[in-house]
Amino acid sequence: QLQLVESGGGLVQPGGSLRLSCIASGFNLENYAIGWFRQAPGEEREGVSAITNTGGTATYADSVKGRFTISRDNAKNTVYLQMNSLKSEDSGVYYCAAGDRVVVGTPLPGPYDFDYWGQGTQVTVSI
Repeated sequence: QLQLVESGGGLVQPGGSLRLSCIASGFNLENYAIGWFRQAPGEEREGVSAITNTGGTATYADSVKGRFTISRDNAKNTVYLQMNSLKSEDSGVYYCAAGDRVVVGTPLPGPYDFDYWGQGTQVTVSI
């Protein structure tokens, strides 16, 4: 069974950091580009970052550039999202998604470009 599982979310104060992980099971992640998305209550799901299957190219939403870093370890079938200098507006449920026909570039690929999704992990940035 193909599955993506996110972890690493939680409650953090503004200015703090979190590292999210996305672990794949049932398939070889090295064949897939990965995207991170987030969704706040009442808002549409928005792209945060994406990375090619080899890790050679990564893109970011303007709102997170310079603060977030996406990376991957294909040997561990895992993709990470390091989030620094967190702001309250970064709060939401974060999802990872995998696709084998995704073009990673500007603009960020959209949700419909991806085939497999995790269940999400909650990130709350608050005092």
